[in-house]
Amino acid sequence: MEKRNIGKLIAGVVVIGFVFIAALMFGLPRYNVWQQEMAGKAEMAKAEQNRRILVEEAKAKLEAEKLNAQAEIERAKGMAEAMKLENGTLSETYNQYLFIRTLEKLADKGDLPQIIYVPTNGMVPVMDVSKKSPVKQMQE
Repeated sequence: MEKRNIGKLIAGVVVIGFVFIAALMFGLPRYNVWQQEMAGKAEMAKAEQNRRILVEEAKAKLEAEKLNAQAEIERAKGMAEAMKLENGTLSETYNQYLFIRTLEKLADKGDLPQIIYVPTNGMVPVMDVSKKSPVKQMQE
């Protein structure tokens, strides 16, 4: 009787082994297909998210450019108003003011180059040194 039980036990283990192997033969390929599908969906979701990020960055750049353009327009309006106050002419004092303002902006950025100041008539640069300066003409 024990031989029979051992034989049945061995036969049961063999049948279970064959069933397990058959399940693996059919199940593993389906699992691989499912796994690839899930990996593809994850990659698509990542690509969609990256596209959304690029779109948002482009929108932010566009908004920044619009604001920069508005700031430039306002600056131009301010300059036009200043010119009206100056009656369309730039005085020496206003030129000095613009020069100092430019120096302050450069200093704030840390881009201030070495400046060599050459005294001139009202800080107006001499463009043609071959001509006599107004001061020398007055002295003659």
